[in-house]
Amino acid sequence: MILYLAVLTGISFGFYFLLQYLMAYFNISGEKFAPIAYLIVFGITLACNAVIFVPVVIHISIMMWAVNECNCNLFLVILVASVAGALGELTGYYAGYLGKRIAYVENTPGYDRFAGWMQRYGPLGIFLISLQPLTDIAGLLAGASKLPIWKFLLPCLPAKYIKYLFACYFGGAFLDLLPPLPF
Repeated sequence: MILYLAVLTGISFGFYFLLQYLMAYFNISGEKFAPIAYLIVFGITLACNAVIFVPVVIHISIMMWAVNECNCNLFLVILVASVAGALGELTGYYAGYLGKRIAYVENTPGYDRFAGWMQRYGPLGIFLISLQPLTDIAGLLAGASKLPIWKFLLPCLPAKYIKYLFACYFGGAFLDLLPPLPF
């Protein structure tokens, strides 16, 4: 699992370098994208978080691109991405909510323990689970245990903000350690 996440993170950084290369090759300034950079971050982050059980981290490279190349405000980019990420997690919530009607999950081993845990810790549990890459687990459990949607979204949003702040800040610091590109 850690190797899988490392590969996905490497692909994300590669995508960032590809964006830089293409912008330099075609002589496109990042400031030309500044008016729509927030919309690009919102759309790609929403799409990446709507995928269930496959952690797609390309949106982090898009956030770093918007901050570094388009000169967008870091905290505003992360806020936009956090809102899109929390809304994208609704696919997992609704899959859990509707999946309980489709499959008889009460006989699944461990279901009672997870459902009781979600009822007992609810928003705090969602906040802690949302800090890790596979947030879909929190959405599936919250939906299956019929937790109200606002109790799911409210802790998911600050957790996404903290996670994206950490990823963008330290991702940018990691990129500064790499040798400069030849273009």
